[in-house]
Amino acid sequence: MIIKYRSSVYTRAGWREVTITADAERVSPGVARVTSVQAIGGHPPTGTMSRTGSRRQEFHGAGIAMREVGARKRLSSCSIVEV
Repeated sequence: MIIKYRSSVYTRAGWREVTITADAERVSPGVARVTSVQAIGGHPPTGTMSRTGSRRQEFHGAGIAMREVGARKRLSSCSIVEV
Protein backbone atom coordinates (compact mmCIF):
# COMPACT_ATOMS: atom_id res chain seq x y z
CA MET A 1 0.00 0.00 0.00
CA ILE A 2 1.04 3.61 -0.49
CA ILE A 3 0.46 6.07 2.35
CA LYS A 4 0.93 9.82 2.77
CA TYR A 5 1.69 11.45 6.13
CA ARG A 6 3.30 14.53 7.63
CA SER A 7 6.66 14.54 9.39
CA SER A 8 9.14 17.14 10.60
CA VAL A 9 12.65 17.87 9.33
CA TYR A 10 15.29 20.06 10.95
CA THR A 11 16.61 22.97 8.87
CA ARG A 12 18.82 25.93 9.73
CA ALA A 13 15.63 27.92 10.21
CA GLY A 14 14.26 25.36 12.69
CA TRP A 15 11.84 22.45 12.51
CA ARG A 16 9.65 22.39 9.39
CA GLU A 17 6.80 20.12 8.36
CA VAL A 18 6.94 18.06 5.13
CA THR A 19 4.62 15.54 3.50
CA ILE A 20 6.06 12.06 2.95
CA THR A 21 4.72 9.54 0.45
CA ALA A 22 5.84 6.00 1.26
CA ASP A 23 5.29 2.32 0.50
CA ALA A 24 4.07 0.45 3.56
CA GLU A 25 2.97 -3.00 4.63
CA ARG A 26 0.10 -3.55 7.02
CA VAL A 27 1.27 -4.96 10.37
CA SER A 28 -2.11 -4.99 12.11
CA PRO A 29 -5.56 -3.59 11.29
CA GLY A 30 -4.60 -0.06 12.37
CA VAL A 31 -0.82 0.02 11.90
CA ALA A 32 1.52 -0.07 8.89
CA ARG A 33 5.33 -0.27 8.66
CA VAL A 34 7.14 1.94 6.13
CA THR A 35 9.19 -0.13 3.66
CA SER A 36 10.48 2.64 1.37
CA VAL A 37 10.02 6.38 0.86
CA GLN A 38 8.87 7.49 -2.61
CA ALA A 39 8.76 11.25 -2.13
CA ILE A 40 9.38 14.00 0.40
CA GLY A 41 7.41 17.14 -0.31
CA GLY A 42 6.50 15.78 -3.75
CA HIS A 43 10.11 15.15 -4.86
CA PRO A 44 12.20 11.95 -4.74
CA PRO A 45 14.57 11.94 -1.73
CA THR A 46 18.07 13.22 -2.53
CA GLY A 47 21.04 14.38 -0.50
CA THR A 48 20.21 18.07 -0.31
CA MET A 49 16.59 19.13 -0.51
CA SER A 50 14.86 22.40 0.27
CA ARG A 51 11.23 23.14 1.10
CA THR A 52 11.17 26.58 -0.53
CA GLY A 53 14.39 26.75 -2.53
CA SER A 54 16.24 28.86 0.02
CA ARG A 55 19.38 27.62 1.74
CA ARG A 56 17.83 28.25 5.17
CA GLN A 57 15.22 25.57 4.41
CA GLU A 58 17.67 22.85 3.22
CA PHE A 59 17.69 19.38 4.77
CA HIS A 60 19.22 15.98 3.98
CA GLY A 61 16.41 14.13 2.22
CA ALA A 62 18.20 10.78 1.90
CA GLY A 63 18.81 10.77 5.66
CA ILE A 64 15.15 11.50 6.36
CA ALA A 65 14.15 8.65 4.02
CA MET A 66 16.46 6.22 5.84
CA ARG A 67 15.06 7.39 9.20
CA GLU A 68 11.50 6.69 8.10
CA VAL A 69 12.10 3.15 6.76
CA GLY A 70 10.91 0.71 9.40
CA ALA A 71 8.80 3.31 11.21
CA ARG A 72 5.35 2.18 12.35
CA LYS A 73 2.54 4.56 11.41
CA ARG A 74 -1.04 4.60 12.65
CA LEU A 75 -3.29 4.39 9.61
CA SER A 76 -5.84 6.69 11.27
CA SER A 77 -3.34 9.56 10.99
CA CYS A 78 -2.24 8.74 7.41
CA SER A 79 -3.90 9.11 4.04
CA ILE A 80 -4.03 5.83 2.13
CA VAL A 81 -3.23 6.68 -1.50
CA GLU A 82 -3.35 3.14 -2.90
CA VAL A 83 -4.09 -0.25 -1.37
